[in-house]
Amino acid sequence: MRAPLLAALLLLPLPSLAQETREIGHVNTAITNLGLTRSHRVVVERFDDPEVRNVSCWISQARTGGLSGMLGVAEDPARFALNCAATGAVEIQPGARRGDRGEVVFESNTSLFFKETRVHRFIDEERNTVVYLAWSTRLIDGSPYNAVAVVPVR
Repeated sequence: MRAPLLAALLLLPLPSLAQETREIGHVNTAITNLGLTRSHRVVVERFDDPEVRNVSCWISQARTGGLSGMLGVAEDPARFALNCAATGAVEIQPGARRGDRGEVVFESNTSLFFKETRVHRFIDEERNTVVYLAWSTRLIDGSPYNAVAVVPVR
């Protein structure tokens, strides 16, 4: 029974996620354990949208430090900011998903289990813009925190 289920899961279409995420920098917000472990910080990362050429997005996220943060078992707060910009002539590829559910273009784990920060792309054809929504997932109790960035298509 497990083999057919696994095979079915492998055949599901995967979202087109950003090819490369690059950390631009970070700032420490609080020293933990007298500086013996990684500090709490805000990290800035950049990613490019794989289905919309010449659009880059920057996301800043709070990251938990301390021993649990160093070991990767801490739960990061659902706090982030998002900005996206055209870095050239914006071209929406034919494979870019349209519709009210959008398409995931970025994911970042914010806890060991069941919590992520995601960025969805929506195409507003009426206003000729691409809209990016950052939000936090959580298995049981989702988070209301979100951020939006809009890039005009010219």
